[in-house]
Amino acid sequence: MQRINKHNYYLDICETVLERSTCLRRSFAAIIVKNDEILATGYSGAPRGRKNCCDLGYCRREELKVPRGTRYELCRSVHAEQNAIISARRLDMIGSTLYLVGKENTDKQYVKNAAPCSLCERFIINAGIEEVVIRDTKEDYRVVEVKKWVEEDDSLEDRGYSNTQL
Repeated sequence: MQRINKHNYYLDICETVLERSTCLRRSFAAIIVKNDEILATGYSGAPRGRKNCCDLGYCRREELKVPRGTRYELCRSVHAEQNAIISARRLDMIGSTLYLVGKENTDKQYVKNAAPCSLCERFIINAGIEEVVIRDTKEDYRVVEVKKWVEEDDSLEDRGYSNTQL
């Protein structure tokens, strides 16, 4: 008998959490693990008390043909990473690992090049999470060291503003 490795074990659990997602475009789930203990789970869905896209029967971003990775302010959902982070204490998350799985709702394939959006990256950094493990296939995944996001701060890139505009 061959056991799966720990990363795939947690990614499989994350994939089960993904089944609760209410987004019509893509389903995402995240779990936060520290010392082999699951601290929190999260999936993409509307804020508590608001109607989910799956209940409304439409996605505004899909209707407007908004490209992936842009215009998140038009989305009803709270991202999976954000939902997991707000469900755990920061003190517990320091040095933890966040696992992330995303699937396309059209064909149930894994989201290609899945990654946290820039806002979720900031949440992950501030939560004290040490690494993010992202599923690419049923067996393959990427491990991202969060300190790289801090060192390679893309928010400092030239955005075409002059100093007087800031």
